[in-house]
Amino acid sequence: MLLSSVVQGLEWNNIEGNLDRKVEAIAYDSRDVVNDSLFVAISGFAVDGHQFIANAVEQGATTIILEKETPVRGDVTVIKVENSRDALARISANFYGNPTEKLNLVGITGTNGKTSTTYFIKSIFEQAKRSTGLIGTTGTMIGDQHIKNKNTTPESLNLQQFFSKMADTQTDNCIMEVSSHALNLRRVAYSDFNIGIFTNLSPDHLELHKDMDEYFEAKAMLFDLTKECNIVNVDDEYGRRLIQRVKDYGTVLLTYGINQKADIYPTNIRYSFDGTTYTVNTPSGSAEITVNLPGDIYVYNSLAAIACAYASDISLAEIQQGILKVTGIKGRMETVYKEQDYKVIVDFSHTEAALEKALNTLRPFVKGKLVLVFGVYADESDQGKEKRVGMSHTASKYADFSVVTSDNPKKHDQMLIIDEIAAAMDSFNGQYKAIPDREEAINYAIEASDKDDTILIAGKGHETTQIIGDQELPFNEREIVLKALKRKKQIVRS
Repeated sequence: MLLSSVVQGLEWNNIEGNLDRKVEAIAYDSRDVVNDSLFVAISGFAVDGHQFIANAVEQGATTIILEKETPVRGDVTVIKVENSRDALARISANFYGNPTEKLNLVGITGTNGKTSTTYFIKSIFEQAKRSTGLIGTTGTMIGDQHIKNKNTTPESLNLQQFFSKMADTQTDNCIMEVSSHALNLRRVAYSDFNIGIFTNLSPDHLELHKDMDEYFEAKAMLFDLTKECNIVNVDDEYGRRLIQRVKDYGTVLLTYGINQKADIYPTNIRYSFDGTTYTVNTPSGSAEITVNLPGDIYVYNSLAAIACAYASDISLAEIQQGILKVTGIKGRMETVYKEQDYKVIVDFSHTEAALEKALNTLRPFVKGKLVLVFGVYADESDQGKEKRVGMSHTASKYADFSVVTSDNPKKHDQMLIIDEIAAAMDSFNGQYKAIPDREEAINYAIEASDKDDTILIAGKGHETTQIIGDQELPFNEREIVLKALKRKKQIVRS
């Protein structure tokens, strides 16, 4: 493709060189550069791409997009822009032929519930014989192919590649999680969303957004990109704020909820440990819904999916079957072991609100003690400390006993984090034991539990690695639980 076509619609401050060049590939990592590449220098949080411009040219880049004054040698076209991330999104969409124009693109944003909502929607769409891809926390699904994502919402270049592959393989719909990072960092810019869904908002990622107002503003950006329908949880206080913002956008507005008046709402809710049944009420009629996941969080998430299906002219019968066919979601209230009243559950709940929901969902079905294993993935900042205090308060209030441990500490001081969690647990009179090694913590919870107890292992969910320092180490909680239970049974028998 000619450079002049790749940069169509791109605003720049200055250009040196000509636009009559071939562009064979786009890269934002100099290691991915091939001959006749366009390299975009991005100022990242840890690495500045401007430092690798010379490497990119040496590798064969003939066009450079940058946002800082940087000397560039050789027969290279240099384009200076205000924001390199925005530029990457613009040129990536152009390079792949603006593929979202060929897709029905549904974006889901919010703090909790995005993953399960995507799974519910995908299942309903497939029940309605609509070919559907998925992009989110658990990876990207295109047909039978499952690709691991580095981020919940991939970088714009990778995202447009996925969209293009879906369009090329006659995948008509794409259901994707849209993180606040992705919105703030322009990853989904120049993507045409048909439907936007808002689940809820509670404190998370405040190391990036500083406060809840800024966090909300980042999430709200999705609804500036939608062109047909916005779907909002009216029970959430930030959802109600969003409704006031989007009600005059000219798009269809659908609300869902349990407590407030809504367009899509449930009646006759029946909860059990194995799932929930309810009657869903929509403007076109009512139907009995069975959700094979417990708790009101999955009532909310299934309602969001039903609203999306309703907006997409899918029948109630197909909606019923689509929800019913989701028998479980990896790492989402996943029962990894159950024997009579003894249960071990793995869940991704890594925020104060999600952890409270998970514990309260389990509490009515616990015969013995409710034991929690958790850590806090947060840095040593004030925002990180606030999250540790909040999570500790939730653990102290809703669990009978907690095992405090690590959760992807990365390069942060995990002992400092654990010590602060322990101090907070003490201040709330929580019953706990601190064990920094997460595998040892899980083993301890299993060994110390009785036959009627329920153990919730929170924070990692579907993840199968633990990140410590620069190392991403294999860490499968399901396997660890089953090994610990096998060992415990052998000890009991002996």
